[in-house]
Amino acid sequence: MSRGERDAQQPTGAETAAEQEAARPAGVRRGGIVVGGSILVVLAVVVGLIVAKSMSKPPVAAAATTESGIVAEITSLPAAAFTSAGTSAAAALTTTTSQSELTLNGKPELLYLGAEYCPYCAAERWAVTAALSRFGTFSGLSFIHSAPDDGDIATLSFYKSRYTSKYLSFVPVEWFSETVDPKSPTGYAVLQTPTLQELALFSKYDAAPYTSDAGALPFIDIGNQYLSLSSQYPPEPLLSGLSWSQIGADMQNPSNQVGKSIDGAANLITAAVCRLTHGRPGNVCTSAAVTAASRSG
Repeated sequence: MSRGERDAQQPTGAETAAEQEAARPAGVRRGGIVVGGSILVVLAVVVGLIVAKSMSKPPVAAAATTESGIVAEITSLPAAAFTSAGTSAAAALTTTTSQSELTLNGKPELLYLGAEYCPYCAAERWAVTAALSRFGTFSGLSFIHSAPDDGDIATLSFYKSRYTSKYLSFVPVEWFSETVDPKSPTGYAVLQTPTLQELALFSKYDAAPYTSDAGALPFIDIGNQYLSLSSQYPPEPLLSGLSWSQIGADMQNPSNQVGKSIDGAANLITAAVCRLTHGRPGNVCTSAAVTAASRSG
């Protein structure tokens, strides 16, 4: 799969999520589990993986570098950066209707299913990290790249990370690693196995009518009320060739399309979470950036 095949036009505020889905080339839209296949087949395969994994040693994760300075930079973005970014460079979230709220430990839950090899997951993690850092604290984040033949995008990994918040429960699952495994449905080794409940949410919401690209990654469920079923901006060519520190610097000062896209996506995620936390914390949820995102998202 060449980079040219995966390149997508930068989304505008006027485009809908459905239009962006349709604009992506079939079969290369996201980090698919089984491209063009039935999600029921996927779930059957994964249930088999759950059993197999319980009987074998977990694979060794790909080497990752932790950069504490970059973590501090991207988890403490100034309010001015979010305000400057707005939301016009990021795609809106998908809204569900009449769904019971997903909670964990008495708090709204944000469920993330992704894969370390996946370039669309690579792009979306930057925004998720920036958004959730407004509600709590990350530790143990590591820095990786998407697969060398799938964008080689500089990104974070949530594998073995921790998140604490009095407002929100975050459940990250890095489903597949960057380690090649021909026996896997994706071609990459299983890193973390989703629970059956998580797979049920994936089956229900990462499918029609919410998306035309069923069963692909990343999958983000914000309290069963809002969904992000792809990266909110294209990883390529936007992030191609950039280092972690370059991306972090652009997020701190969103004067170009990189910073505007990531911080704008974070604003939309933040606004969705604020609706579920009933406006807490107030300094975040009443900020100019989040107030504007609530109107646009």
